[in-house]
Amino acid sequence: MTASTDAPEAQTSPQAPKERPEGIGLVGWLRWGWRQLTSMRTALVLLFMLALGTVPGSFLPQRPIAPEKVSTFFDAHKTIAPWLDRMSLFNVFAAPWFAAIYILLFISLAGCVLPRSWQHFEHIRSRPPQAPRHLGRLPQTASYETDAAPGEVLAEAAKVLGDRRFRTDVHDDHVAAEKGYLRETGNLVFHLALLVLLFAVGSGAAFGYKGNVLVTEGEGFSNSLTSYDAFKGGRSFSSSGLPPFTVWLDSFKAAYLSTGANRGQPTEFAAKIRYQKNLKAPVRPYDLQVNHPLNIDGARVYLLGHGYSPRFTVRDGKGQIAFEGAVPFLPTNEATYASEGVIKVPDAQPDQLGFIGLFWPTAVPDAQGKVTSAFPSPWNPQVALFAFKGDLGLANGEPQSVYRLDTAKLKPLIMGPAVKPLAVGQTETLPGGAGSVTFDGYRQYITIQVNHDPGRVPALAAGIVAILGIVTSFLVRRRRMWVRARATDGGRTVVEIGGLTLGGTTPEFDAIAERLSGAAPTTPDEE
Repeated sequence: MTASTDAPEAQTSPQAPKERPEGIGLVGWLRWGWRQLTSMRTALVLLFMLALGTVPGSFLPQRPIAPEKVSTFFDAHKTIAPWLDRMSLFNVFAAPWFAAIYILLFISLAGCVLPRSWQHFEHIRSRPPQAPRHLGRLPQTASYETDAAPGEVLAEAAKVLGDRRFRTDVHDDHVAAEKGYLRETGNLVFHLALLVLLFAVGSGAAFGYKGNVLVTEGEGFSNSLTSYDAFKGGRSFSSSGLPPFTVWLDSFKAAYLSTGANRGQPTEFAAKIRYQKNLKAPVRPYDLQVNHPLNIDGARVYLLGHGYSPRFTVRDGKGQIAFEGAVPFLPTNEATYASEGVIKVPDAQPDQLGFIGLFWPTAVPDAQGKVTSAFPSPWNPQVALFAFKGDLGLANGEPQSVYRLDTAKLKPLIMGPAVKPLAVGQTETLPGGAGSVTFDGYRQYITIQVNHDPGRVPALAAGIVAILGIVTSFLVRRRRMWVRARATDGGRTVVEIGGLTLGGTTPEFDAIAERLSGAAPTTPDEE
């Protein structure tokens, strides 16, 4: 009666005015944003964006690795190159947007995996779940009757399941068992290893360095900032961390296929070098080859490529030797090693001299009668020089590339048809008494990359662990089993068995059911 009397009063009572719902506030928004950031979906999106962000670095020249190629790209694409540079596409891995994606991915993975790992640890320590009320509704079921008492059946079930490495929990009327935790463990290990991999790569980029240097036969370099042609250090890199080693190039040997469809393809690049770890260490020889770097105090010395350094003797208008030595020429054709280079002679008198040179290792005339290179080996080396005199522009303090000649303040001396190829030992006399230049021969050079990445070994270990973790998660399946025993009025015991396997069914359930009913012997398996 109380309920019936209260209902009409509730219906006739005036409704309270609805209050305006309050917002979730700053804390609520922050909590919502954190949940979105640490979701697995966001991590996958960020991982895809990170992979997509590396694409420009694979087909656009990168300034830390090949600054000369970036300059060439600017000359060839004067409209689009500045826009690409504004987006840091010529230095992708140091771009702010790339760093932002990287950091967000790291935070997203950490916020997603670490709580899951703790939950998984707590779940492993917990007891297997109790049996559901209706075992017959599970994907795998079995039942039988026996004369054994319920307690004996449950004890035998606990032993059989324990032999098969199930975690068991015995209750009054049933046994609960569970195994297959390695599936989730492997999954978490994979994500934790991925987190370590990201950290290792990031720390390597922050504290490591990478430098390129060109070394001609008979010369060497010391591991210092001033010795490198191009150098890129991490944000936390300090030059005091450079190991004080020195490398000398004694000789270089390159071999190529001379016949067949792959004529000109290299078969061997080998550089005989000597190195000294410090001033007190002995000088040791080493055969430096492609993909076989030299490891010196954590820094790895790689052989990247090679080329030719023609040797010249330049006499000025007064007959004095103003320049004598080898000048590295950069290949313009990787198949034949036809190369270009620049000679700058600021000490020449009365006018400074400059030359733009073309070098052909195996010079032959083409169909139009022009000289070209037919093979990368130096079988018939020749050089052609375009000569200039005037002001080289070196006194204004502005840096210049050693591979480019600024002809704005120079007067041409030998150009066009007047340029004749020079063989080894031949001399070209410059007009107007400006001097002469002699082609003395050539030496070979190699390009070396010195790379120090403190995160390389941890990243490798994390990658191996990640593979093992994901393989484990694929091979192992989560399984649960329950065995219930109850006595009937007739004195017999009814045994019900139920099984639940993540991802389908397994023959293991049938084997356990047969073993418990006495139809088959047990054979413990391994996860």
